[in-house]
Formats: sequence, C-alpha cells, structure tokens
Amino acid sequence: MQKNSRSLKDHVAIVTGASSGIGLAVAEALAGAGAALVANFHSHGDAANELVERVTAQGGRAIAVQADVSEESEVLRLFDAAVKHFGRVDVLVSNSGIQKDAPVADMSLDDWNAVIGINLTGQFLCAREAVRRFRAQPSEKRPSRSAGTIIAMSSVHEIIPWAGHINYASAKGGLRMLVQSLAQEVAGDGIRVNAIAPGAIRTPINKDAWDSEEALTKLLRLIPYGRIGEPEDVARAAVWLASDEADYITGTTLFVDGGMSLYPEFRDNG
Repeated sequence: MQKNSRSLKDHVAIVTGASSGIGLAVAEALAGAGAALVANFHSHGDAANELVERVTAQGGRAIAVQADVSEESEVLRLFDAAVKHFGRVDVLVSNSGIQKDAPVADMSLDDWNAVIGINLTGQFLCAREAVRRFRAQPSEKRPSRSAGTIIAMSSVHEIIPWAGHINYASAKGGLRMLVQSLAQEVAGDGIRVNAIAPGAIRTPINKDAWDSEEALTKLLRLIPYGRIGEPEDVARAAVWLASDEADYITGTTLFVDGGMSLYPEFRDNG
C-alpha cells in the first residue's frame, strides 16, 4: 500500500470487486489516502484477505466482505458490515463487473441477464443503498464537504459501440445515464455521483489483448497516447474524485483511456 496525500483521512470507503484488477488498485489507493477500507469480493477471497493484511500491516484499517452485488440482500449486508466495523460510509466505488461475450445471434438470455445483473443492476443496488446511508448520517460528523461520494466504474464502451459485446456495452451505456440521472436527483442532498471510464487497462480480464507483442501492437493502434493503461492510472483518478479536491464535480464521466474515445481511426483525416 503506497501512502499518498492522506486526502481521505477519516473517510470510510466501500470498493466492490476489490480482489483483482482495477478494483484492487483502487482499494489500495483509497487506503493509502487514509480511508478505512471495505473490500468487497465475490470470489478470490484469498486476494481480498491479502489486501486487508497489507493495509493493516501499514497502519490502515480494512475488512473484506463477500457479497454478490446483483443480489439486494447481499448489498444490504455489505453496507451493514461497513457501518458495524467503521460506523459510517462516505465513499462508494462501485467497480464489480463481468463479461460474457458472444455475437448477438449466439448470446444466451442467461449471459445477457448475468452481465446486466452485475454491471447495471448491481450499480443501481449499491448506489441506492449508498444514498440511503449518506442521507441518514449526521452532517456534523462528515469528514468531507459532501454528504457522500459515489464513483461508478464504467468503460469507454459507455459511448463506443462494441460488436460481439452487446450485453456489456448496453450495461455501460445504461450506467452513463444512471450516473447522470442520479447525480441530478441527489445533488441537493450534497451527494456527488460520477463515473470513471477506463480504456484498455492491463488487467487479467483482458490479458489476451496485451500479453503478446502482436496483440499489444494491434491494441495500441486504438490508443493515441501510445501505451496501455495500468490499474494505478484509474486508482489515482478515483482517489481524486473521492476527495474534496473534486468537490464541485458531479454527474460526469472521467475518461482514463489514453485517448481511446477520440476515434483514433480519424487521426489521418479518416
């Protein structure tokens, strides 16, 4: 755990899908900034527990909580565990997500429902519970200017169509409007709601896209900045969005993509 500015001192942060990839990096960065960490996982419990051990070994506070974010009762249990251990919730980074890819003619209803259930319905369930908890907490005990902060992990595919991944792209497109509509609804309560849209990030879920020279060369054609992103690139953005440094920002998506969303095919005038 790398300590940084301690900009989240006295905050309590829930990170869903915190046992690998982007979620793991975000969780470590939030803890490094001083937040007490609730590291949610669905599987990979060993990795989540190792994260907790690293945080506590460096003087931080952390617990790991298993929960399926597509299930309402388990989301409630996750938030209950956060409040039981740390007394409150101040930051939600809703990161859990899956892919089940297939051409549309071959995609099963089960695979459609699984991706929508975790990537979109899970975002709704976690955000709804976060809003309820934020509203119930005494304003005089807030560690920040806002009443609470929600960061939804989206993707460049909230705006870029993705053939062969219609369930994933539909979920991310829906998430874009969820974030904007929710931000509009709860801004008057002092609650900030934003999204981060990563592009190509070096994580286990997309290893096939970067693990060989041929694959990486093909991928880099889509990234004007000329390098693949690292989980820490997203993690630093999450810490900033969760802090008072971003207090006047709500209802927006921060793209962390090296320019992938800039239609790189048109760099040579199309």
